[in-house]
Amino acid sequence: MALRLFSEPRLENPVMFVSWPGIGNIGLVATDTLRVQLAAEKFGEIEPWDFFYPKHIVIRDSILESLEFPASTFYYKKSPQHDIITFIGEEQPTDGNRPFAEGKKAYQMANYVVDVAEKFGCRRLYASGAAVSLSHHVIKPRVWIATGSDALNREMTSFDNTILMGKSEGRSEGGGAVTGLNGLILGVAKKEDWKPSA
Repeated sequence: MALRLFSEPRLENPVMFVSWPGIGNIGLVATDTLRVQLAAEKFGEIEPWDFFYPKHIVIRDSILESLEFPASTFYYKKSPQHDIITFIGEEQPTDGNRPFAEGKKAYQMANYVVDVAEKFGCRRLYASGAAVSLSHHVIKPRVWIATGSDALNREMTSFDNTILMGKSEGRSEGGGAVTGLNGLILGVAKKEDWKPSA
């Protein structure tokens, strides 16, 4: 089985933050910084064998010691308000020639992550990525969002400088796309009709 949990911590009202490499690795750096700042503990992983080729080998004293694969790791931290799970994927699996996730492997990995969110009763799942946009030092940074419901859109846009995806380009319908696993995971959670705990 590709999903391996080393422990099953007892978590209360957890939320999950996930990220894989993307544009400038901004989302990945943000999620990993959260993990480091929280001093979160590793509690599981998605085993790499079915998803990735080795990234390099380790040789000591002229003897092959091990194969190194990209890691896909779950961490947790207990906190007073909400317990937190972070998932860091060092690489996006792909069945094709593109740098970002596509195909069966990507879909399977997204399902494993959603399975963990469901298992631990996560209230929310946040995926963190980045988008290319015109910028200037005098322009206030923005956070673009895409969610699974109108209610979440209303809640998220109540935060300062948060806008619906596509609205910043003047499109009234709020269209756009989130590529790779940072977007695919949102679609998998919605398709699986995931009912986060209240």
